[in-house]
Amino acid sequence: MKQLKYVLVFIAFTSLQGFAQEINWLSLEEAVALQKKAPKKIMMDVYTSWCGPCKMLDRNTFHNADVVNYVNKNYYAVKFNAEGNDVVTFKGKTYSNPNYKPEMANRRNSPHQLTSFFQVNAYPTIVFMDEKADLLAPVRGYQTATQLELYLKLFKKDEHKMMDTQEKFNNYYAAFKPEFKD
Repeated sequence: MKQLKYVLVFIAFTSLQGFAQEINWLSLEEAVALQKKAPKKIMMDVYTSWCGPCKMLDRNTFHNADVVNYVNKNYYAVKFNAEGNDVVTFKGKTYSNPNYKPEMANRRNSPHQLTSFFQVNAYPTIVFMDEKADLLAPVRGYQTATQLELYLKLFKKDEHKMMDTQEKFNNYYAAFKPEFKD
């Protein structure tokens, strides 16, 4: 009976740990400020409130234990509402959503000015930036944990710098062995 009690406590504890794992989301300004103290790349989730694949990305991929651990260790993670009303200061300029309509907050709204800056034209898009907050690449569309792993490791290890052709990327993609579990 005593052993059963310990087993149940262990199961409950490990189950709660699985649910408690989350990416440490920041604002863009917070991430850029942290880069000055401890340089890391930035991964920015650009989403909208009405986007189904955005919600799937958040629920499935961004709560995957492998993704959570890797992102929290190697990146500053930013969550950015592409149609929101935030005023953002980035690289000495102020960006906003001048055509934002509050009555449309949970429906399609006008895009934030930062979406153009980061070449976002579809949702979700995951924007990767280097240690100086310069754009590396936008990755469009829903990504599973194993699909996102490729980009997380590609940019973390600066392997993208060796890929000046589509063929080189295709070869990297074909040779990539994912370790994350979906």
